Amino acid sequence: MKKIITTLASLAVLTSTVSADIARLEMGVGAWQEAPSGFMSYTDTTLLTTTTGRYDSKEESQTNAYVWMLIKHPIPIIPNLRLEYANVTDTGLVKGTFDGFPTPAPANTAASFDVKQYDIIPYYNLLDNTFWMTVDVGLDLKIMEADYKVSQNLAFPGYSDTKSIPLPLVYVRGRVEIPVTNIGLEADGKYITYNGSTAYDIRAKVDYTFDFIPVVQPAVELGYRVQKFDLISDDEKTRMNMDFAGVYAGLMLRF
Repeated sequence: MKKIITTLASLAVLTSTVSADIARLEMGVGAWQEAPSGFMSYTDTTLLTTTTGRYDSKEESQTNAYVWMLIKHPIPIIPNLRLEYANVTDTGLVKGTFDGFPTPAPANTAASFDVKQYDIIPYYNLLDNTFWMTVDVGLDLKIMEADYKVSQNLAFPGYSDTKSIPLPLVYVRGRVEIPVTNIGLEADGKYITYNGSTAYDIRAKVDYTFDFIPVVQPAVELGYRVQKFDLISDDEKTRMNMDFAGVYAGLMLRF
């Protein structure tokens, strides 16, 4: 039994050493068709009055670009790096007051917002193409640049605001290469919950790599992505409860 275990362990180490990449660079670009839903609310209570405002999504699908890059190196102590960019947009209706700025009442007024997301993800490989499996764990620093606009009309001068929201999230990624097919199955997730706020970003995809070029391998990917942002401001006056979900497709390059 010991000989069998020793043999299997040696085989696993050998397979990992042979199949693992010493260094690798991957990048991708594509489009995400996301369907937004949810609301944003504002409540400010004083001794005499309570001021409220609310934004509701029209839940109309939007298509936006995404970009990502993965850098793997051979130094074990230093984490590998993944960089991502994506943005989500939405249109809706707002009424009431936000941050002391009133909108026309009681009628709803058209509004929109755009959230640009910059993800910096240092990560480590727990498995690196070992028996065709890869497992990564790390920390994602997501920087959200949110632009909020209320449309101008004859009775209202319009309003705009920009906020930067940093979010640290736990990052986990798993990948399986199907032997002899050039097909890969992959899923990753980012998650945090704290002080009544919760955020997550989950993706699952299938990709196909073309290996007819020795140095650069082009690939295509198709997947589904879900984001949830249920965030409460530090002063507990503003809440953003929005979901974005839909399919995405893109092109990749592996070096």
